[in-house]
Amino acid sequence: MNRLCALLFAIFTAAPFAAHAQSNPIYVPLGQAKAVLYRPDSGPAPTVGIVVMHRVANYLSHVACTEFSRRGFAVLCMNSRFDNNEVRVVWETIALDVKAGVDYLKRQPGISKIVLFGHSGGAPTMGFYQAVAENGIAFCQDPQRLTQCGSDLAGLPKADGIVFADAHPGFPMTILRGFNPSIIDENDLTRIDSSLDPFDPKNGYNPNGQSHYSPEFQARYFAAQSARMNRLIDKALAIRDRIRKGDDPYPDNDIFLVPRGGNPVGGPGGAASLHVLDPSIASIMSTKEPRKLLKNDGSIVTEIIHSVAVPDPTAKRTNLSFDVGTKVYSVVSFLGANAVRSTNSLDGIDHCSSNNSTVCAVRSITVPELFMAMGAANFIRDNELMLEESKSTDKDYIVIEGALHPFTPCRACEKTPGQYSNTIKNLFDYATRWINTRFAPL
Repeated sequence: MNRLCALLFAIFTAAPFAAHAQSNPIYVPLGQAKAVLYRPDSGPAPTVGIVVMHRVANYLSHVACTEFSRRGFAVLCMNSRFDNNEVRVVWETIALDVKAGVDYLKRQPGISKIVLFGHSGGAPTMGFYQAVAENGIAFCQDPQRLTQCGSDLAGLPKADGIVFADAHPGFPMTILRGFNPSIIDENDLTRIDSSLDPFDPKNGYNPNGQSHYSPEFQARYFAAQSARMNRLIDKALAIRDRIRKGDDPYPDNDIFLVPRGGNPVGGPGGAASLHVLDPSIASIMSTKEPRKLLKNDGSIVTEIIHSVAVPDPTAKRTNLSFDVGTKVYSVVSFLGANAVRSTNSLDGIDHCSSNNSTVCAVRSITVPELFMAMGAANFIRDNELMLEESKSTDKDYIVIEGALHPFTPCRACEKTPGQYSNTIKNLFDYATRWINTRFAPL
């Protein structure tokens, strides 16, 4: 009966990749977290275990679960204790859920190596875990951080390697770049600075296609995004101080709303990100140096790479909305998982002011790391920056041609049908070779 229930659970959570699912995924409760274990249907018993998890998104049926297990790995796909509940997030405690997954895989017969897989907001999740595991709680108790971890993160077991797939530089950084900085008064949204309105044609907005913003506007915009974030941080810190003094209506936490906020889980909707409206902004959407591009036919070329992403002018509608554009946090979840200090949102970010920062984490991680950026998404330069900042001496970077953030082909980017048809296959074939070369040599 237990096996039947587990199978039914996996089937119902496996869409839309059910056609590729393994025949016997097993549901695994792990304390406050939950997981599904995927193993190969046939072939040699796995020696490498892979942990897949996000901060709040449901990853129990993530494409990596089936793609990696089909290629010979044991894959534990997890949901944190805060799945689908951003307002309740206490960022640092998520590392305890990753630990539960690592411990579980280590107990499985034959598993000798553990690899963390960090996709999207799962990247700072895995990066933070490994940075603390390698460096101890001094890493996450640094007074520079807006929030600190507790002593319960001492002694985390280390993983052997990390694959970062279209990694966020940290969720606070994506939120920051998605802020609409024209807001003058957080309590009166009718008051805006029109000179900073990204949806004003006078500033370069095109409601019917790609917008074009001048370098002068970009500089003012990026600085204003940081100014707004810093104001919100100061507001949240003031509320936190009142709570600690007993002067707030609540003794533990409080609600924290951010209208015209940044990116939600899963994509750019609701954001006022200039690069989403104008993908020609090379400082975000292109590599700085010639890098490896994995072409659709499986060949690899080395060149300056620019995202083939298409603009999304509908961001105006979603940014102005309540359901998508307004972010509902608590003071604790905002400061811990969604806030970062900066002077401008492009290259003036104080990455280590937040524990939710892949860039800060990789500066302290020494295990092998693979950075894979999606060629039709928004994190090409960010993943290259992580490569540059990484302390590891065994690190690799590659861009998957034509892939969207969920790894699927960007059909709207294609000039000929099927131009980017192999994105998922190419990504997981490359990652498999990288992992096997280091941790499961033939």
